[in-house]
Amino acid sequence: MARELKTALHKKLMEGVVIPAHPLALDQTGRLDEARQRALTRYYVASGAGGIAVGVHTTQFEIREKEINLLEPVLRLAADEIGQLGKADSFLKVAGICGPTAQAIAEAEVAAKLGYDLGLVSMGGLHDYSEAELLKRIEEIAKIIPIFGFYLQPSVGGRILSYSFWKEFAEIPGVMAIKMAPFNRYQTLDVVRAVCSSTRSDQIALYTGNDDNIVADLLTTYRFQIDGKTVEKSIVGGLLGHWAVWTKSAVDLLERVKRAKQTERGILELLQEGQAITDANAAFFDPAHDFAGCIPGIHEVLRRQGLLAGRWCLNPDEELSAGQMEEIDRVYRDYPALNDDAFVDEHLASWLSVKPTSV
Repeated sequence: MARELKTALHKKLMEGVVIPAHPLALDQTGRLDEARQRALTRYYVASGAGGIAVGVHTTQFEIREKEINLLEPVLRLAADEIGQLGKADSFLKVAGICGPTAQAIAEAEVAAKLGYDLGLVSMGGLHDYSEAELLKRIEEIAKIIPIFGFYLQPSVGGRILSYSFWKEFAEIPGVMAIKMAPFNRYQTLDVVRAVCSSTRSDQIALYTGNDDNIVADLLTTYRFQIDGKTVEKSIVGGLLGHWAVWTKSAVDLLERVKRAKQTERGILELLQEGQAITDANAAFFDPAHDFAGCIPGIHEVLRRQGLLAGRWCLNPDEELSAGQMEEIDRVYRDYPALNDDAFVDEHLASWLSVKPTSV
């Protein structure tokens, strides 16, 4: 029997919200910086985001390594902070879930125990699984926690999945949403059409993870002829590593997109802004070097704002690529309207004043 999402949270998910992928705050010694980890969560809540995703790529997959063992602690910290802020029943808590079936089930059980609402289930790295085996894996996880599907681009460990796979995926009762991040128009279209062709089209929310096409994804209404009927579907929100930074601006952007779709005004300006956002994303995510500097790039922005003390990663060799710092300087200079530095500066002291507690 699939686990269900609370009605109010499902409504929020379907309406579309900003869901940042939560980074990992470390100190100079490589240990978890609890005060700044909590401050980041507070920043996302205060920004108006509708949820956070924890234990995902932006949180660093190394947290799962036995000698590091930070998956449960960072999940617990975020859930505890959201509870303390009085948002437990109104803020979507999404836990990253990955690995072979046994590992994924164990991670889902931890997330469910900690009160997470959804599991963002990656199919990355499972190249020896058939599509049928991947679907069976999802069915097993759905018995534990509602599913947020994830189409991950092949260049960072994902794989191409068929239209038929996504149509069967959408029929699984526990699937509540799908994050599309293949960075490919054809593959994004496969997912949308598959969901529209399923019997659960009205029950599944579509979210963009295409950092190279955020605004255009959000502005587009897809239309298909399914069994002689016109079916429409929109991408309603985003679950993005890009939205881990300048989050207040991302929330404002999504609200403007929603208004533009209702009024059909301001769409051209938003598309132009979308190109600026893609340019900024290229500086942060480092596609010029196959995304090698994407996590340090996010950290550098948060460091400049004072939310993080440094760019440190669990892998000490993970650093900005050659020329990436200069690119971040450039997009800060060229697109000053995109950042939320003033908002962060106004509230940073209060976010950092929370005393660390053992949870």
